[in-house]
Amino acid sequence: MKGYIKRFLAVVLMAGLAFDLSGCSIKTQSSNEKIPVKAVIASKGKLNSTIVVNGSLTPNKYADVTSKLAGQVVAVNADVGDKVEAGQLLVQIDTKELNAQLQQADASIAMVNKQAENAKIGIQAAQQNMEAAEIKINSAKVSLDDAQKNYDRVKSLYDAGAAPQSQLDAADTQLKQAQNQYNAALNQYESAKTQVNNAQKQYEIYTGPALQQAEAAKNVVQVQMTNSDIYAPLDGIVTNRNIQPGELATAGTPLLTIAETSTLKIEGTINEDIVPLLRVGQKVPVVIDAFPDKQFQGVISQIGPVATTTGQIFPIEIAVTNPGELKPGMTAKAMLSLTGYEGIVVPVSALRYESGKTYVFTIDNKGIARKRVVTLGLQNEKYVTILEGLSVGERVAVTNVNALYDKAAVTIIK
Repeated sequence: MKGYIKRFLAVVLMAGLAFDLSGCSIKTQSSNEKIPVKAVIASKGKLNSTIVVNGSLTPNKYADVTSKLAGQVVAVNADVGDKVEAGQLLVQIDTKELNAQLQQADASIAMVNKQAENAKIGIQAAQQNMEAAEIKINSAKVSLDDAQKNYDRVKSLYDAGAAPQSQLDAADTQLKQAQNQYNAALNQYESAKTQVNNAQKQYEIYTGPALQQAEAAKNVVQVQMTNSDIYAPLDGIVTNRNIQPGELATAGTPLLTIAETSTLKIEGTINEDIVPLLRVGQKVPVVIDAFPDKQFQGVISQIGPVATTTGQIFPIEIAVTNPGELKPGMTAKAMLSLTGYEGIVVPVSALRYESGKTYVFTIDNKGIARKRVVTLGLQNEKYVTILEGLSVGERVAVTNVNALYDKAAVTIIK
């Protein structure tokens, strides 16, 4: 029994040794095997390429036709699909209430003018009273001076014993009466002067602020009446109608929408490396899916100055002149013809994409592949520009790149 076990273990050990030697033989053979590849020398050059921007045709401009005036609509002179011209009367709002307000404003102005005329008459009357009072003052002053002289004369005689008390009393009474008449004339003059000042102030108010306020109220009504007629702000086609005759228009609410369709546009996005190769005003061929046998002329009208929120992507807008048959919403393709800057150019077949990065494999003089991360520039169907990661003159594998790995041994084939 023990002899059998020894023989069995010996057989197992021999088999294991044979398997291990066989495995070593296979691994050595695999590591010595070289991967055949074709290679090119990286060189400088310029690429031509065409970038397609897909999108739908949209109107170049939209305009919502709104009312500045709230009121009942009496007429709508355009419907969806109608062509309209800038300045064309589109909507009319009832002005009966405004007409009544205008009449009331005219009446207010007339009343203010009447009050101003009355104030002017009051000024003239008060000035006449003031002139009459001034005459009375002068007359009363003469009488006062005479009475004063008479009193002084009688007082001297009285003091000398040459005039009786009764004569002095009579002179004193006459002096007091003259003084009262003089004071009354002064008061009448001051009263007339006050009347003139008050009438002048009223006249200034009625010909100034009061009249301005009344005229401003009329102007407001007139402006509102002007706003009752609503005109097209631009040439275009009516795309929406939100109001009917008899309905109430609310200030600021769109009544109609007009789209300017003589020029349509395609909106799309481009990568940041494309932006320097384009310019506003550049002509662009445009293909409309509804007219596959025709080509339309487009022009780059706008290149966004700021990248979109999705990253290093910039918006672009291509304007297309509408000969008449194009409609908003049609799908279109704009062909952007590009000529890149001079750079390092290799075939597209040299690229390998892995884990969100792009690689090429350079081949050194010992036939060893080196994996390189590269940054791509302009690309067409056959070639691509390498912005970073590769130098001129380096040898790059262009076949079997998916079978390569870093430090792989390769053999260059023709």
